[in-house]
Amino acid sequence: MKTGEEGGEDKEVVSLETLSKKMDDFAKARDWEKYHSPRNLLLAMVGEVGELSEIFQWKGEVARGLPDWKEEEKVHLGEELSDVLLYLVRLSHVCGVDLGKAALRKLELNAIKYPVTQTDHSVGEHSSSKSKLKEEN
Repeated sequence: MKTGEEGGEDKEVVSLETLSKKMDDFAKARDWEKYHSPRNLLLAMVGEVGELSEIFQWKGEVARGLPDWKEEEKVHLGEELSDVLLYLVRLSHVCGVDLGKAALRKLELNAIKYPVTQTDHSVGEHSSSKSKLKEEN
């Protein structure tokens, strides 16, 4: 599936299903399935989250879009984000969870739990709403 992108270029849209199939094929080709228990995949993903965290560890607040970052830093970030995503997709597959459907359901539940109100649009209320969301999820 293709979608338009700024500058007139086409960019391929990659589905979770495609990633899951590629990860499954990758593991089978290397006979790694025996190592891909839910626990092992979770621990590997946590390790990757640690590597992702290291990228931001001493940077302080970072502007959206990372305008002050070097290109190689952005590439490295993309690699670490990808590691986390691939382990998450693999974990959900091994556990028999449709990650896309689960994520959409969670968004619906959060919309019910945190309905939009007039006060939610102010900075102070928004911050406390975000804190509540983090605490309860």
